[in-house]
Amino acid sequence: MAQLKEIRSRIASIKNTRQVTSAMKMVSAAKLKKAQDAILQIAPYDHKLHEIVQNLSLGDVEFNSVFFSKPEVKDVLLVVVGANRGLCGGFNTNVARFSLVHARQIHGKQFNAGKVQVISIGRQVEKSLRSNHIDCMANQHDLLNDHHFTTIASFAGQLMKLFSEGSFQRIDIVYNKFKNAAVQELTAEQFLPVPKPENLLEVGTRPDYIFEPTQDEILTTLVPQMLKMRLYRILLDSNAAEQGARMTAMHQATDNATDIIRELQTKYNNARQAAITNEILEITAGAEALKG
Repeated sequence: MAQLKEIRSRIASIKNTRQVTSAMKMVSAAKLKKAQDAILQIAPYDHKLHEIVQNLSLGDVEFNSVFFSKPEVKDVLLVVVGANRGLCGGFNTNVARFSLVHARQIHGKQFNAGKVQVISIGRQVEKSLRSNHIDCMANQHDLLNDHHFTTIASFAGQLMKLFSEGSFQRIDIVYNKFKNAAVQELTAEQFLPVPKPENLLEVGTRPDYIFEPTQDEILTTLVPQMLKMRLYRILLDSNAAEQGARMTAMHQATDNATDIIRELQTKYNNARQAAITNEILEITAGAEALKG
């Protein structure tokens, strides 16, 4: 009977866990829908702004901007984007490991010389980075709390200042790019210097712009705005990927709990049947003894 009580207790406990994981799955699904809507709303503006800057930077006038310059890379900054919360599978662990691989493969010389610094966005990804022996020079976990453009743009301004002052000659952003609810693509995107396009449009198809004010003045205004919008889009992308990863993880946890409950129920029924059979045998043996 003690064994039956233990099995009943385990079944009740796992049922409670299944209720929690099922609820978290539904919450993540709602947040995922909201995150996808945010990406769809910002995508046209981000795409058009990027296209304009790319086309303008292909003009005949040489654009001398610090954000397009390509100095010798001595110091590298990696901005690693993850999540503040766990329970989303390997979301944080994978991006932390990928950032380490990216640093070794793309910036091997600087990495071996200790010239690669990291800023983490997300408490859980910072823990994963530390477990991979990567210390963060700073963190920006609060950016994930509300995803306000103003706050994110302010951080983008800080990155631009670090680059323009020469503290770093290359800034990359490592994050999970949203593909669908079940798939997140690990991505390392060059943030600064801005990659200058080559042959973006065929000769004769490039728009013939009339500039007012000058092309240089327009680009000076648009490039920082484009960089702020890019960082904003990246954080929205990562947020959608996080919700998709959490929804998938909670769905799997709910299914696993259901399987365990089914196995425990079978075990409970077998144990109960064995207990009943033993009681019948004991009663039969007692009756036979009285007859004797």
